Parts: sequence; C-alpha cells; structure tokens
Amino acid sequence: MTAGLAAILRGLLDRAEPAVVVELAEVKGSAPREAGTHMIVTAAQSHGTIGGGNLEWEAIRRARAMLGSGEADAGLKLPLGPELGQCCGGFVALRLHRADKALRTALEAQEARERETLPPVLLFGAGHVGKALAVALAPLPLRLRWIDGRADAFPEAAPAGVEVVVSEHLLEEVEAAPAGAAYLVLTHSHALDSMLCAAALQRGDFAYLGLIGSRSKRARFERGFRELGIAQAQIDRLVCPIGGGRIRDKRPAVIAALTAAELLQALAEAAAKATTGEAA
Repeated sequence: MTAGLAAILRGLLDRAEPAVVVELAEVKGSAPREAGTHMIVTAAQSHGTIGGGNLEWEAIRRARAMLGSGEADAGLKLPLGPELGQCCGGFVALRLHRADKALRTALEAQEARERETLPPVLLFGAGHVGKALAVALAPLPLRLRWIDGRADAFPEAAPAGVEVVVSEHLLEEVEAAPAGAAYLVLTHSHALDSMLCAAALQRGDFAYLGLIGSRSKRARFERGFRELGIAQAQIDRLVCPIGGGRIRDKRPAVIAALTAAELLQALAEAAAKATTGEAA
C-alpha cells in the first residue's frame, strides 16, 4: 500500500472524479513491488506506483479503458519477461476496481493497520534542519511524531502523514515512547538537547538516537552523561553529528537527506537483530 492513497481517493470521490484502484494482488518470483501495493488511475493522472515500466503502463491503459467503458472490475495476469520488455522474471496478477466509498473505506483501514506497524520516530525541534527532516522523512515508511514547544515554529501546513505535537513537556515524550523508537534531537536549546539525549540513553531501548551538533558538542555532552552514571558503551550509541560520512555540508536539506539514509539503515539493522533474537 502506498501511504496517502486513501486521502487522494477521498478527494477524487468528493469531486465526483471517476477513478480506478489498481491492486497488485499476487506476486510470484521477482517483481518490482510486493503484493498489496496499490495505485490510483484517473483519466489524466496516476497516483502511487505498482513498479513502473511496461507493467505499470499496461495497468494504466487497462484502467483507463475501464473508465471509458464503465466497467466496474477487471483483472490482469502478466509475466514480467520479454513480452512486457521487463527482465524481472516473475509473474503478477492485478485486480482493478472502479473507486467507490466502500473501496475508500477499505484503503483507509489498510493504511491505518499498516501505519501501526511502522517504526516510530520522534523528531524534536522545528528549526531549519527540523523542517527539512520532516519533509525528508514524511514519505518514508515511518511513523513520524514532530515535537516542539513553540507553536509558531511549525510551518502552516506540515508534510502529509506527519503528526505535529506542540508541547513543552518533551521529556514526557521520551518516557512515553515505545521500545525500539528512534529519536532525532534538534531543539533550539543545548540544555534541552542534553536532557532529551540523557533520557533516551538511560532508557537504552532505542533503535537510533541522533543529535545535531559538532564533535565538540558531543564531547561536552558525553562528559555530562558520564557524570550521570551512563555507561560509555551506551553513550557510544549516540550518533553525533547526524548524517555523518564523507560528505560535509551544512545546508539543512543535505543534512536531512544524509540523516534520513542513516536513520533507515539503523532501523533496518535493529529490525534484523530483533528478528534474529526472536528466531533464537
């Protein structure tokens, strides 16, 4: 499922604009997307993707034929080989349904279920880098909670799917977060940054803890964490500066892009460790 399609479908239905929902119903072998993926097709546009290429063009062609004929339902079975000019080598079955309120309700329910399975990310701070990170993270498979005590620091419209929280009780947000959450700490206050990081380190059950700042800021914070009795092995898990690597660029959008990749890698590693632990 592509996040946000239910909202798009709601808008189309509210405008009485005809649309077809394409579902990737079955996948065998290699395919560009997984079963359960959807896209929406109208006479002039498409939203979401089932994998691109000739597979997607064929789905769009069939959906628009349905819009022209008035068909309510259709199905396609397609080998992903030379016939489609693709080399995945798998097989897919598509289901196409003319959009209606029942289908919208089903998509909304599916999106809600899938959202609950996404890794939670707490983003503290709505400054320049915080705003860039919210934009970079919004389309990713994350459950993003964006927190700041200053209501006027947020943009008038937050990125779709991002939960904005105006609260001065930021430490309570750390305390209430589920195990395995990720934290990005970018507030306007070094003292607040330190308290938030210390709280996450003391919990110890985070998948990722990133702090904006320089190496000198990290060194100063580390001294304070040791004074609180936090073990060095735990402190070493703190990522600061965020978006590390060979690229050194202080532009907010660049920092956000690098940090998003770093965060996804950390979450994938945490998920792999959890799976291995369960199997053991």
